[in-house]
Amino acid sequence: MSTPTQPVIKCESVYKVFGEHADKVLRKADGAIDTASLIEAGCVIGVNNASFEVHKGEMLVIMGLSGSGKSTLLRCISRLIESTAGNIFIDGEDLLNMDDKALINIRRNKMGMVFQSFALLPHKTVLENIALPLQVKGISTKDSMERAMAMIKLVELTGNENAFPRQLSGGQQQRVGIARSLAVEPELWFLDEPFSALDPLIRKEMQDEFLRLQSVLHKTILFVTHDFDEAIRLADRIAIMKDGIIEQIDTPANIVLNPATEYIAKFTRGVRRERVLTCKTIMQEDDGHTPLSDLTVSQDDVIETIAEGVLSEQNPVAVVDDQGKKVGILTNQIMVKILFGDTSELSINTNTVGQA
Repeated sequence: MSTPTQPVIKCESVYKVFGEHADKVLRKADGAIDTASLIEAGCVIGVNNASFEVHKGEMLVIMGLSGSGKSTLLRCISRLIESTAGNIFIDGEDLLNMDDKALINIRRNKMGMVFQSFALLPHKTVLENIALPLQVKGISTKDSMERAMAMIKLVELTGNENAFPRQLSGGQQQRVGIARSLAVEPELWFLDEPFSALDPLIRKEMQDEFLRLQSVLHKTILFVTHDFDEAIRLADRIAIMKDGIIEQIDTPANIVLNPATEYIAKFTRGVRRERVLTCKTIMQEDDGHTPLSDLTVSQDDVIETIAEGVLSEQNPVAVVDDQGKKVGILTNQIMVKILFGDTSELSINTNTVGQA
């Protein structure tokens, strides 16, 4: 029996309470969290009893409307703000009990952060902006510039290394911010609404770029957004927050097909199932006797991208894994039910969706 891997991030009953009377109420309650008493005292609960784990290579998208607590939770996990109660572990280390030296070390060597504000230094070139965090770490100018050039190539900004931020488009500036955060080779990547200030077309391009980078780098990521479409497109799992509470944390498919609350259901009503289901979730076993089409599809293909091709085939289509091995089949009948029918009649393996 295999031993479960240790999560990269583990949060246990994390709270963040704002308000001048918070300390007094907590002392009176001997440190116990009584949300009703805190609210009565005029406090605001930014994060309310958040517990979850994030494993290596997984992208967890924290999603919610303005004021839901999503950015506050991210800042608690990075200790940019101090949580009020609970436990936070990074690779098994107790983050909340680290002294300043240990905290600075983990931020410099394990964490990369990207925020909505690009925060580029206007008087420095693209190359100099990207090399800056490396030089702060004490890396030589020669080595930091070489690493920065490699990051410029990674985010496809070659030719702009000597440009200043004012000479770049919004999308290019955000690529510089991403390259700068990756320059230190972080194990953890925290992104707080990094694309929300961009125009819709540029935002779509940056999402494509982000997915490309993740397919190459396989980082462990916490990504904050208020955009449900963005969350569905990027996430392995989504945590949806309301009033500081995580209402549901699950794969995109499970959230769309099985919303846990009425609040979650409001987000999912307009989402087409073919946008979140993959071939792996709806494929059937091959009995070995039915002739198959020459067309094959990947188990990770999203249904909307392959539906037309499968529907145009007379025979079932083989579903293959990353090594090209057949793992199942798709039929016209399955596709019609997904697109136009009742998915409750199908056996849908939503547990495999989005797993890293």
